[in-house]
Amino acid sequence: MKRKRPELLIPASSPEVLKTAVIFGADAVYIGGEAFGLRAKAKNFSPEDMKAGIAFAHSHGVRVYVTVNILAHNRDLPGVERYLKELKEIGPDALIIADPAIFQMAKEICPEIERHISTQANNTNYGTYRFWWELGAKRVVSARELSLKEIKEIRENIPEEMEIESFIHGAMCISYSGRCLLSNYFTGRDANQGACTHPCRWKYSVMEETRPGEYMPVYENERGTYIFNSKDLCMIEHIPEMIDAGIDSFKIEGRMKTALYVAAAARTYRRAIDDYLKDVKIYRENMPWYLEQISNCTYRQFTTGFYFGKPGEESQIYDSNTYIKEYTYLGIVGEEKNGMYRIEQRNKFSVGEKIEIMKPDGRNVEATVERIVNEEGNEQESAPHPKQTLYVCLKGGEAGKYDILRREERQ
Repeated sequence: MKRKRPELLIPASSPEVLKTAVIFGADAVYIGGEAFGLRAKAKNFSPEDMKAGIAFAHSHGVRVYVTVNILAHNRDLPGVERYLKELKEIGPDALIIADPAIFQMAKEICPEIERHISTQANNTNYGTYRFWWELGAKRVVSARELSLKEIKEIRENIPEEMEIESFIHGAMCISYSGRCLLSNYFTGRDANQGACTHPCRWKYSVMEETRPGEYMPVYENERGTYIFNSKDLCMIEHIPEMIDAGIDSFKIEGRMKTALYVAAAARTYRRAIDDYLKDVKIYRENMPWYLEQISNCTYRQFTTGFYFGKPGEESQIYDSNTYIKEYTYLGIVGEEKNGMYRIEQRNKFSVGEKIEIMKPDGRNVEATVERIVNEEGNEQESAPHPKQTLYVCLKGGEAGKYDILRREERQ
């Protein structure tokens, strides 16, 4: 059975990251508002930002989905109702929802907006998919615990026009489809309300009751152990199997990530999907490039998760909770004026440094920073202040609007 072209769904934490996602290859972008989403620490979008972001995306033929995927308490419901009325006026393409009460409210308040069921709703079988379909959901996001074999069986047992969305890349949660209680237990910040402190990344030891203060590592090395710390999902080598399983939307995790991460992930998966649909031979030949480029994202080593069966110890990282970082994000290229490019600086760089211009078409162009000038027209030898608006002159490479500037970090 010939499958349709899958959607590439990219996260965005802010308006600038949304633009990056759109320019670097997204078919759709998912964002959060200022409340009722599961990434409270992300910058997120004000109503005005959301309207502008949706307009920008739509002008490029890209859809926008808004997360309203908390598990609500009684106190949340009046605010959710007001928020849904606001979203009705803003007009995103879909709402991502986990809570049945919020689903029902959205159906009543803004029925014209598609409703997608979040992975947070623990969607693990075709009966659950059909349940949500009959209630009016257009799409269900599969639980991360499903294998491709199970997803294919779901595809065969739900209506053809119903959509399956599944994660293809990004962080894995220690808890079942993200429903974690550790953060709330340890810190009072509820992961299911969007305030997760990521205790699965912390270091743990065992202490025997009669020997207080004597800590024994569960898995010993010089730093302790990180027994809950999963590798990141990466399925760039398995796009054929993902398509064959009948998945309609390939979702990349990362609504807390930078524009550099989003750009690298979006353009790599965009090219890999397009190459495969054009010619499987091209896809196979270009695999070294995909793997090199995807490793330019920050990551915790890679795993295929549950897609090929229950993962074993190879999916865990016991000796570190830190990301591998190969590039530093410097800024996004804005308008060009008299040979100088406007950027909002993100990390320190200096005159004379060699950097890369990362382009949506897959090219990485080397350049040297020749001049740095601030908004007042004063020359600077370096750019040490985050978010300072600057104009830079680059020698050896031409930049375009929305290109990403980055610096390789030598190991």
